[in-house]
Amino acid sequence: MSTQILVRKDALHTMQTIDVTDEPLQDGQVRVRVDTFSFTSNNITYAAFGDAMHYWDFFPTAQAQWGCIPVWGFGSVVQSTHAGVAVGERLYGYWPVASHAVLSPGKLSSASFSDMAPHRAALHAVYNSYQRCSADPMYTADTEDIQALLRPLFITAFLIDDFLADNQFFGARTLLLSSASSKTAYSTAFFLRQRAGVEVIGLTSERNRAFCESLGCYSRVLSYEELDQIAADSACVYVDFAGNADLRRQIHSRFAKLAYSCAIGGTHVDQLGGGKDLAGPKPILFFAPAQVKKRYADWGPEVFGRNVVTGWRALCQSVTTAPTPWLQVVHHQGAQASLQAMADVLAGQGDARAGHILSLQ
Repeated sequence: MSTQILVRKDALHTMQTIDVTDEPLQDGQVRVRVDTFSFTSNNITYAAFGDAMHYWDFFPTAQAQWGCIPVWGFGSVVQSTHAGVAVGERLYGYWPVASHAVLSPGKLSSASFSDMAPHRAALHAVYNSYQRCSADPMYTADTEDIQALLRPLFITAFLIDDFLADNQFFGARTLLLSSASSKTAYSTAFFLRQRAGVEVIGLTSERNRAFCESLGCYSRVLSYEELDQIAADSACVYVDFAGNADLRRQIHSRFAKLAYSCAIGGTHVDQLGGGKDLAGPKPILFFAPAQVKKRYADWGPEVFGRNVVTGWRALCQSVTTAPTPWLQVVHHQGAQASLQAMADVLAGQGDARAGHILSLQ
């Protein structure tokens, strides 16, 4: 028997816990116990864009109106009918909010394999890849929590920074990042601040201002009500992690020289909206795998991999060794505790410094 937490696709604050009878494995499949996973604003984005970006399709449910949010974390193989994957193997990857998952490994190498389940064939390969911890250069056993929390966000942040720099910041030198307290936003700011000649402004709620200022990765931190402190004739790029329709409209209306509007996430789930009839450039949804594909072509997989590992180590050092650590890991054990943690994150509650690690075991 496996346990899952599902959310209503049209009402994300509505959740339920269900038990599912495990089906016998088919030849070539493995059953993985999902030991720990993170739940962050990144996962809210997966849910908010579940239909548009096919995130609901990774772990389909028997109930059409209910979805299983994908999460990142670690699991252990507990049953295998695949000769190339042993019971006890430790894996990092993309899981359902569940106690167990069934995978169909293919394209095996010493470092990874892909889930070749038919329903995932049309979904992007980045999300179908599972890293074998025994051969993963980014893995250390004592940093699993930090990896679960930051590794998927880091990849997105690393690629946003690379995408903007690769496009010369579209001629702008002022970068506006909404939802500045979110882990993806401040990880992006960490890399952007290392670029010469750009000002990185974090936009956040008044409640999270002190936290964002304490990180030291923003040139300035402003509340959402303080847009008038930025010159209206500034050439800007807007990097939108919030998805807040009203804020987006204010920014597009105020800055006549808005050079690019980059849509990343939807952390403000109650204030999401489309981008029709906006002044200035049309918001473009950033899709991280597209930048991976470009850099594979530009640099080659080996150089790309080395650059990623270098960037990961630099971010981890800042996050974990700062005078006041950017992250304080909080564990939630069991279905009910995990359900409450998910509800709190969806509601935007709690300490911005907290990093939530969940387990349904």
